[in-house]
Amino acid sequence: MSSSTPQRPGMHARNISSSSFASAFDVARSKLGELAFYEEEDGLPDFSSSESAGTLSRDQSPSPTFEISDGGSSPGSPVSPATDPTTPVIADPDVVDNFAFAFDIDGVLIRGGKPIPEAIEAMKVLNGENEYGIKIPYIFLTNGGGKFETERCYDLSRQLEIDVSPGQFICGHTPMREFASRYGTVLVIGGEGEKCREVAEGYGFRDVITPGDIMKANAATAPFRQLTAAEHENSRDLLARRGSKVTKLSDIVIEAIFVFADSRDWASDLQIILDVAQSKGGRLETRSATFDEGPPIYFSHSDVLWSAAHEHARLGMGALRNIVETVFTDTTGGKKLNTHAFGKPQVATFEFATRLLQQWRAAQHGLAESEPPATVYFVGDTPESDIRGTNAMNEKSKNEWYSILVKTGVYQAGTEPKYKPRRLVDTVLDAVHWGIKREMGRRGIKDARKLSLDEKVQLGLV
Repeated sequence: MSSSTPQRPGMHARNISSSSFASAFDVARSKLGELAFYEEEDGLPDFSSSESAGTLSRDQSPSPTFEISDGGSSPGSPVSPATDPTTPVIADPDVVDNFAFAFDIDGVLIRGGKPIPEAIEAMKVLNGENEYGIKIPYIFLTNGGGKFETERCYDLSRQLEIDVSPGQFICGHTPMREFASRYGTVLVIGGEGEKCREVAEGYGFRDVITPGDIMKANAATAPFRQLTAAEHENSRDLLARRGSKVTKLSDIVIEAIFVFADSRDWASDLQIILDVAQSKGGRLETRSATFDEGPPIYFSHSDVLWSAAHEHARLGMGALRNIVETVFTDTTGGKKLNTHAFGKPQVATFEFATRLLQQWRAAQHGLAESEPPATVYFVGDTPESDIRGTNAMNEKSKNEWYSILVKTGVYQAGTEPKYKPRRLVDTVLDAVHWGIKREMGRRGIKDARKLSLDEKVQLGLV
């Protein structure tokens, strides 16, 4: 490189291999292991405080270690190396390193399985097609799930006409992977067909039971539900596959319940969840006298509403969670059921997103990973999860988390959101333009023009 070429002052070497990317995830994993995944009735606790973790209202059992695997390109690996192990990432001088974006998906980028038109243009702007000639790192943080992370990334890549890597993607059930070594036999709820069972087994769960398995074993479990021929064939024989020591359903013990994705059959799933929650230590077909022996129940998120193809928001997993808890109380003489939820608005999820963003910036763009970007613009459509979580994260974090609410999803224009965003805009494209404009304005740039590398360095953008 010639001496006349502008250099970035005081920068660490901006290159990283996939092996160091893996090591960095181990660091993030160990740090996240110290965090709790609990929530309070009237607000979000400080997850760094052991005192707040000890005063819980809905979640009472020990929290998991939130780990995301870094290796492998198989469907069961939520994160895979971003580069060839021997190929260092060369720093791109057009990539900014002091601000970034994070996006919810449904209602922000996608609605009813189709891209919101402005979303495709927003991605182009972030990838360098803007008047300043800059590229801005970004990640995706969704409460949705029901598929392998690699599959979700493939779908999103196709919908948004970009390449989306598992290294920049978190979905609601990603942290459930870390329970695979803790529990043996588990009940997995939700999703299409056998997909969530496949995901759970890909995560490493050794013995996965579905509601279909239970209804196949006892058709009277859900009186108003009959398995189709295909469902009956795909469901497993619970007794035949367990050997001679298991002769009846009550010999099978469910150690935990995981709601991986939204239920496709609320009535049957509700009945089976309650049956297990009210059982003697998780044994199928039994009933506890005290109603306090059931296994823990984990939901991948707690969104009551989500944005689908319908003009009005649809009921989500959080609604099922509320129903499970309410009906449990109604059918046990007032006993309380404590369930657990991951995803937004949990601060720990945003903590992990910060570390994921650091690793993604380093692995994909060659940026120094020692510090997170000074500002992360989070764009969401749901005040109760996206905005609430972002604002809570901003209060706790050393770097700035800036909440932006769009009008293309759950939020209804003209209403007063319970959790107020820093900025309300029409679409995700408006959110991206606003964030860039704000960053430029903070540096005294009022006219839209392509910046030279000298100017980028002088303005502290790179």
